[in-house]
Amino acid sequence: MIQDVTSPQNSLVKLAKSLDRKKARTESGLFLAEGARHVGEGLDLGWELEALLFSAAAEARPAVQSLAQQALKTGARVARVSDRVLEAVAKRDNAQSVLGLFRQRYTPLDALAEAPFIIALERIRDPGNLGTILRTLDSVGGGGVVLLEESCDPFSMEAVRASMGSIFSSPVAKSDFAGFETWRRTQGFKMAGTSLKGSTRHTDTDFGSKTVLLMGNEQSGIPDSWAEACDVLVRLPMAGRADSLNLAIATAVTTYEIWRQKGFKGARD
Repeated sequence: MIQDVTSPQNSLVKLAKSLDRKKARTESGLFLAEGARHVGEGLDLGWELEALLFSAAAEARPAVQSLAQQALKTGARVARVSDRVLEAVAKRDNAQSVLGLFRQRYTPLDALAEAPFIIALERIRDPGNLGTILRTLDSVGGGGVVLLEESCDPFSMEAVRASMGSIFSSPVAKSDFAGFETWRRTQGFKMAGTSLKGSTRHTDTDFGSKTVLLMGNEQSGIPDSWAEACDVLVRLPMAGRADSLNLAIATAVTTYEIWRQKGFKGARD
């Protein structure tokens, strides 16, 4: 049954509004996805939908009608809400007309054992960078992203927005570095780290058949002890006064070189 909601004080609306705070996401285990396309992707990929909110105007669209019926069949709560409610939840004007509350999901490391390529991120702080990296990984058909040590939340609104739906198709795992290092060696991954101290350009580096790309955080890069654990350190050539790239951009540049070496496997014609 579709519920009509017009008040921002409704309990479901209050829950949705709270998901911009990490504490609320942690306690509820939920996160917010915006837009009919992205909500549909989450459902199609088997993510658990807790609730669906959509505007009355959007209901005229056949795609939204289909989405509402699909959500009802999964047992999710479905509500037709006012534009004022949507803007209150999304925390911005001209909010998306469809919002989905999904159950968070992390992937165990062992599920990535057969992946040809993994990105490992050291204490990443910027959720926009994290979301963009998830989108990049999705673009090349990578196996997953591993968050090492204390990192920003991949299910924050900023990260989910930046991922452009790739939060649903790019597996995310968590680990401390010591456990991850033992695991990746056991599984036969070659680990390449990007560093200003790297001796080889990314285009001249053999990344191997099973690759971990280790990226340092935005402030200080890879710690020396972690760099020593890498099989190879690579650098990106620079010509101007800048000595480094934004983390998400540096990850994308190196990721596409790794994919090129794998013959752009899986690329659409």
